[in-house]
Amino acid sequence: MANAPNTGSSPVEEHSIVPTCKTSRANSMPFYGQTSHEETIGFSHVSPIVHASFMQEAIAEARTGLAEGGIPIGCVLVRNGQVIARGHNRRIQHNSVILHAEMDCLESGGRQTAAFYKECTIYTTLSPCSMCSGAIRLYGIPRVVIGENRTFRGDEDLLRTNKIQIDILDSKECQELLGNYIKENHSIWYEDIGRDEH
Repeated sequence: MANAPNTGSSPVEEHSIVPTCKTSRANSMPFYGQTSHEETIGFSHVSPIVHASFMQEAIAEARTGLAEGGIPIGCVLVRNGQVIARGHNRRIQHNSVILHAEMDCLESGGRQTAAFYKECTIYTTLSPCSMCSGAIRLYGIPRVVIGENRTFRGDEDLLRTNKIQIDILDSKECQELLGNYIKENHSIWYEDIGRDEH
């Protein structure tokens, strides 16, 4: 099992987490540099403050990945109000084809039952790609909290089609952390999302 939540995480800044919203457009394409959401369909009933501490744990994972020389995307799995697994993108560090943050997080949690996953929420700093969305769907995790989906919109339609709740925090901190990395590492980024560099 993963370690308990890091109580030393930096406090959430006001600009970091903004009102949670849901968007209906998701087509697994990179949207790096996009400045506005389209087709906003409403606001979540959950206050962003509820999500803030867990998203900070995911952001801490992203920063750990960056410090290791990897892509700064992080993830935590939460059950009964506690972080029970954590991970970050380790494709570069482990020369892996599958270790996106969500996959690393689920792997760190070890084998669990379907009933266990149904009591979990997964927090990720970036909209999950088709591979990670497929794993979330497979294990029946009922809720995904996304730091941002402006840089990249993953397979959110797959999640919604399977009645998985999505909350998008539109975090500037998440956007800036990954955006700054992409500016210096275009080829690695496009490799990570399975696209030709352009």
